[in-house]
Amino acid sequence: MDWMPGEEGAGSTGELAMVRRRTPWTGLGINERSWAIADALAADADAHGVTVSTLRSGARVIDCGVQTIGGLEAGRALARASMGGLGHVAIAPGHVAGRSWPCVMVRTDHPGVACMGSQHDGWEIRTDHFVAHGAGPLRAAARVEATLYDLLGYSEHPPRGVLVLESGTLPDDRVAATVTEQSGLAPSALTMLVAAAASQAGGVQRVSRVLTWALRKLHGRGFDVRRVVSAIGTVPIAPVARGDASAVARTSDAIVLGGCVHLTARAPDDELAALAEWLPVATLDRDAPAAARGEPVTAGVAEVWITSATTGRTFHGGGVSPTALWASLGVEAP
Repeated sequence: MDWMPGEEGAGSTGELAMVRRRTPWTGLGINERSWAIADALAADADAHGVTVSTLRSGARVIDCGVQTIGGLEAGRALARASMGGLGHVAIAPGHVAGRSWPCVMVRTDHPGVACMGSQHDGWEIRTDHFVAHGAGPLRAAARVEATLYDLLGYSEHPPRGVLVLESGTLPDDRVAATVTEQSGLAPSALTMLVAAAASQAGGVQRVSRVLTWALRKLHGRGFDVRRVVSAIGTVPIAPVARGDASAVARTSDAIVLGGCVHLTARAPDDELAALAEWLPVATLDRDAPAAARGEPVTAGVAEVWITSATTGRTFHGGGVSPTALWASLGVEAP
């Protein structure tokens, strides 16, 4: 990470740490990493069930689940691209409350930038006919959320950029113009990856935000997410729903009711113990699926483990809520 608490008084080392804290961190090249992922996806489009098109303006659109079928691998590519190429995403058999179920596992050694600085869908893209929340590394160039990037100490001025959109409609040149105007890129330097929530790829991408939801809640508390030095999360894959609203509810529930994260952070043990108890979604919200709650929870996870990077102690909070999870996923409870 670019700064670690406790270094300020360590002579020249501490002075260097404070300089790094004030200086934008630009060396990760997250847009270039995601562009390479998009290129690989486009090069094997048929195998991934995606379609690639170029708008009149020159912007590239990769449909991963709007007018095309998409699939698990397209969803994994979406997730990796949305994390700026700094996240490792795997799909494997897992277990939820003793029952086998396919899961996504996400890990990163750059949680602040990969999750809050890239995967968090904090950029609203709006035209007269199109509304979507944008995720991905292009956010770091557009800096619409300037306060967040100032906190992260991250800035990027890439020659080209990648935006991940969740939408049931493909973006057109008017959308590309809005994006390029705010990011400063030429349309030909823009790639937009798109999937509907109610698609297999979109579902994988949505549940892959399990780490981002944990960091988003930490950020809301005022905890400096740069102090989280590594993160691993596992979450059940939600079955494809019949419509986007149902898909949003199911994937949100997969995180809230079944998502587990293990964070390694630099902070005093008493603070980490309190965070481990506080970070999981409140029991009231976990006892019923989103349909019963009225609307999905948008931050927090079911279960949390936090390990101190300095003392090695580990703290735990929360737990999986299997009955409500199975009800949300449309699975008969055991």
